Amino acid sequence: MEAKKTPSADLTKRTGMFLNLGLAVAVGATLAAFEWKSFDDGSLKDLGQVTDNFEELLDIPITEQPPPPPPPPVEQPIIQEIPDEVEIEEKIEVNFDVDVKETTVIKEVVIAEAPVKEKVDQIFDVVETQPNPPGGMSGWNQYLSKNLKYPTQARRMGVEGTVIVVFVVNTDGSIQDVEVLRGIGGGCDEEAVKVVSEAPKWEPGKQRGRPVRTRMRLPIRFKLS
Repeated sequence: MEAKKTPSADLTKRTGMFLNLGLAVAVGATLAAFEWKSFDDGSLKDLGQVTDNFEELLDIPITEQPPPPPPPPVEQPIIQEIPDEVEIEEKIEVNFDVDVKETTVIKEVVIAEAPVKEKVDQIFDVVETQPNPPGGMSGWNQYLSKNLKYPTQARRMGVEGTVIVVFVVNTDGSIQDVEVLRGIGGGCDEEAVKVVSEAPKWEPGKQRGRPVRTRMRLPIRFKLS
């Protein structure tokens, strides 16, 4: 059986009353602490009577400054009048030694442009008229097909490509200074230089209607069939 308490022994019935009573006591104590006042019991000190009369004001006289002295007078320049008619005694002698006749005719001077002298050894990279091989480019291709030989070493190694050759075409059409600008090896570079050096004379390039030395660049292709 569970133990049962009697209603008179239950303390939870009065918890609300005790809580309200405690709050009322705390609030009352707080208000009393704020309203509490204390005073010192010390006696007041006698400062005596003030003899100064603050109502009397000192009169300060107004100071007057004297005006500045006037500036010194400006001296005006003296203007002297000069008469307009003044005779000039200086004589000017003019001698003309040139005997000018009415029949004298002055010839017109025509200034012509000086001819541009071109250096004989000058090599042009760009000219007005480019050099041409005999028969044009078709004749050049026929010359290469007949005279260009595929090197044995290049055939054995399977070397193919394009060799770019640089050379100079002289004023008489002859070819000199043949060099390889870009090669592929395998003996193809030497063969390209040989076939260009042994080529017949070209038609020289022209600048202002005159044959000049011109630098040319040509590709020579090697391809295995």
